[in-house]
Amino acid sequence: MTAHVLADTAVLTGRSLRHIGRSPDTIITTVVTPIALMLLFVFVLGGAIETGAGSYVDYLLPGILLITVASGIAYTAYRLFMDLQGGILERFQSMPIARSAVLWAHVATSVVANLVSVLVVVLVALLMGFRSPAGFGAWLGVAGIVTVFTLALTWVAVIAGLSAKTVDGASAFSYPLIFLPFISSAFVPTESMPGPVRWFAENQPVTSIVNSIRSLLAEQPVGADLWVALAWCIGILVVAYLASLAVYRRRFT
Repeated sequence: MTAHVLADTAVLTGRSLRHIGRSPDTIITTVVTPIALMLLFVFVLGGAIETGAGSYVDYLLPGILLITVASGIAYTAYRLFMDLQGGILERFQSMPIARSAVLWAHVATSVVANLVSVLVVVLVALLMGFRSPAGFGAWLGVAGIVTVFTLALTWVAVIAGLSAKTVDGASAFSYPLIFLPFISSAFVPTESMPGPVRWFAENQPVTSIVNSIRSLLAEQPVGADLWVALAWCIGILVVAYLASLAVYRRRFT
């Protein structure tokens, strides 16, 4: 049964990736906003922001990576919504394939596309002066955190894609997610924020995720931030996954 699900997921994932390959503007559009923000903050605003020792692009990059993912998952909701509106999901229901493979294919496509976008952003950051002493293990840790974060937000996107009534509604859910890093430690240290804003910034998921990635890239001890970040990501992932399955079953039963 597991082999059947994996084979069906692989086939449907290949279908979705081919669609992206024929429309590379999906990835281009996804990385434009994060790169524009990185250019703006590093070359225009960075000189006025005090973050301590080190280059500002080194400080900024972890938050930009999360914004890249938050931008990219909007396309997951869009692709799922378009499949739903086009009737392809109903056709899949009549075929001898694993029902869960339909959702997992969109999730796998999201992870691949978003990791490619993240790689492009990192390459641009290198051109802008980003440097990291991190070894292979630390980079592997960063990739793991970004992947789990992408999975968690992708299942949130699945809920939006299955529940939306319009194309705009399918992607609108991502706007608050893109805005969330601005009220965190992504751009400035939380110590500079006024009391209530600082409390929110220090207790929302983005700050612990950003701090974990930043510490790994700087080869510094991660501390409790890593466990808090993983708890947030896994918690969101589990809740969103279960909610997605519930919505999917209700839609097709």
